[in-house]
Amino acid sequence: MRRNRSAKILATLGPGTSTEEMITALFEAGADVFRLNFSHGSHDDHKRRFEAIRRVEKKFKRPIGILLDLQGPKLRVGEFKDGKIKLELGKKFTLDLSQELGSQDRVPLPHPEIFKSLEEGTELLLDDGKIRLKVIRCGEDFAETEVMTGGDLSNHKGVNVPSALLELSSLTEKDIEDLRLGLVLGVDWVALSFVQRPGDVAEARKIIAGRAGVMAKLEKPAAMDHLDEIVNLSDAIMVARGDLGVEVPPEEVPSLQKRIVFACRSAGKPVVVATQMLESMIHAPTPTRAEASDVATAIYDGADAVMLSAETAVGDFPIEAVTMMDRIIQKVERDPHYRKMMNAYRYDPESTASDAITAAARQVAQTISASVIVTFSSTGSTTLRCARERPSVPLLSLTPRADTARRMTMAWGVHSVHTEDLKTFRDMVVKATRVAKTEGFGDVGDPLVITAGVPFGTPGATNILRIAWVD
Repeated sequence: MRRNRSAKILATLGPGTSTEEMITALFEAGADVFRLNFSHGSHDDHKRRFEAIRRVEKKFKRPIGILLDLQGPKLRVGEFKDGKIKLELGKKFTLDLSQELGSQDRVPLPHPEIFKSLEEGTELLLDDGKIRLKVIRCGEDFAETEVMTGGDLSNHKGVNVPSALLELSSLTEKDIEDLRLGLVLGVDWVALSFVQRPGDVAEARKIIAGRAGVMAKLEKPAAMDHLDEIVNLSDAIMVARGDLGVEVPPEEVPSLQKRIVFACRSAGKPVVVATQMLESMIHAPTPTRAEASDVATAIYDGADAVMLSAETAVGDFPIEAVTMMDRIIQKVERDPHYRKMMNAYRYDPESTASDAITAAARQVAQTISASVIVTFSSTGSTTLRCARERPSVPLLSLTPRADTARRMTMAWGVHSVHTEDLKTFRDMVVKATRVAKTEGFGDVGDPLVITAGVPFGTPGATNILRIAWVD
């Protein structure tokens, strides 16, 4: 099951793609990591999906990553007497903490933390930005607004406050329960929603305690003010363009996406571009040309992975969507211009032994036309540093830890294999050449580049670069 591409594909599971047969088909079509979206479905639903993925993994003898995507805080208006109203441009409309049902003039907003963050002139976006309100007067329990963009407003529609930093944790009680289940099951990644500040990531890291990789979803404008700190605290980043596109003008999203991708590439952290990538394929067997270009742009920028959401969770053509994404990625990566872009945006290595070795490995592999770079790493940190180099040859990650092998399925260019730990130098060469041959990365006589650390089995001790030949 070797992929003929470097960028990875995340596929969201849902009602139509939860059986072992469908997960098998998605994996064969090209999905590398599966997303469990805890905004929908019960714990039993997600447990069944998790177990089905692990059965597929066992059948194919290939590591498969599993991402738990937490819902995060959901800010919504309350209910109306008649279920909905119509807001007209220029009219006054009040939001408050009263428990009375809403009317044409007001609606309950049961989130005191929002009122604490408001001031005159603050804009509120309702129903995914379809309705825009401007605060003209406010207090601790109310906000009187003017309707800037009107429309129909019904029960429980979402509320966004783009310009305010809300005194609100990114982890709700529901998230804590969902996280507890995921960690017991053994998910590989946890996606953290509603990240506003570095402290949100630190809070999640403390709870997760290394049992899964922490992926911060960047969907709040406030997070962009602390981008480098959030990237450094996270194990990976998701460009969550859906919510981000609600809170910032659409024309700003592309530049923010590039800024995030380049920050992650500089830090050597996996970055996922998500939301509406092949949206039309929810109901159509082929995407629009604009959607194909959108996926291609993320790949040209060097994103580690691209994600399918509703396309595979509830769409009519989930297998076709994964297949199409796989085809687009392969086409881009075969374009000579793609390799020029990877070389043009290469970042200087840091002053560490690991970066010195991995930077040299890329250069040596290119010089001798190696078939593959083999990394031995227990934590995967050296493998990620090597992926940061965006080498022109594949990366074969050998690790004695199954959890590391699964996490590496998120990283650019990495084909991970769970194997025994090393004991001697000869063992290192024999394992590297044997696995490279059996996994389809080299034939007899092909050169390969090996990185490892002595003493063997010591995390973070990469200090060896070796050239070997497949025999």
